[in-house]
Amino acid sequence: METLGPGLRRGDEEKRVDIISHFSTKIQRGDRIGILGPNGSGKTTLVELLTGNLQPTGGNIRRAVNLNISYFDQRRRQLNPKKTLWETLCPQGGDRVQVGAKSRHVVGYLKDFLFDPKQAQSPTGSLSGGEANRLLLAKVLAQPGDVLVLDEPTNDLDMDSLDVLEDFLGEYSGTLVLVSHDRDFLDRTVTRLLAFEEGGHIEEVIGGYSDYERQKAASSAPRKAPSSTPAQEKERAASVPSRASAPVRMSYKDKRELEMLPEKIATLEARISQYNELLADPGLYMRDPATFDESSRGLEKARAEKDRAETRWLELEAMREAAEG
Repeated sequence: METLGPGLRRGDEEKRVDIISHFSTKIQRGDRIGILGPNGSGKTTLVELLTGNLQPTGGNIRRAVNLNISYFDQRRRQLNPKKTLWETLCPQGGDRVQVGAKSRHVVGYLKDFLFDPKQAQSPTGSLSGGEANRLLLAKVLAQPGDVLVLDEPTNDLDMDSLDVLEDFLGEYSGTLVLVSHDRDFLDRTVTRLLAFEEGGHIEEVIGGYSDYERQKAASSAPRKAPSSTPAQEKERAASVPSRASAPVRMSYKDKRELEMLPEKIATLEARISQYNELLADPGLYMRDPATFDESSRGLEKARAEKDRAETRWLELEAMREAAEG
């Protein structure tokens, strides 16, 4: 998607500061890129350059022809405070939001992002910072296009909203460029990291933040001669307890699935009862062999679905108990 050359700068001619120096990379279809760095290092400037909202004073950027970029701007400039939530998601009128290949009612779509249906006709300017972030995410994610660029999308998000975002990004098949300070979030969502360091240098690492941290630690650790044999090192490693696993945290999608499973199981049980009642007729096979065969297959399918649903409910219930401590 993009190729960056050396020497992109900001500032006036007398006080130029390099934000990118001697750096070149290529972002291809399906890549999941994280951008990390301290405040003021140039992360948002880089994103503005990639999206074409800013032009470089040096170096070059090349984009694919007819590239469709969706951009989540942390300043939320895409939101009009005078428009309602409904109008924001349906700028052409109507009551439907096109989410990928699916058409959704605007109120149902807002509920996915944890809005109360009563808020649909409220002005955007009345929202809190976290609510405004959720609304802009809903707007951007409805039509993510070829490339999805998210600049600090997790700011002001609560845990449930973060789960909604993670679930969406897990299913998104396009190219992702993500700026975030949330190290755990980067680990779960990206496969390559661009880390801003001093002097306009960008360190490129395959993996997420944990991989970047391990690489930095390895490069800064002093080299020393081994004090034991390989066999001794192996024995010592085996005696060290493994690092505790991360705390269990259910996603929004998992919680919704757990809520819906009892109703699904009850529906399957009712279907099984209907099939059993139908097949209990000893003369059915002689009168209507096609219905007998169809009912037999339906019964087996319903039983298998019920077994899977019950197993999944047990798994999710165990996750819920672990998450609640």
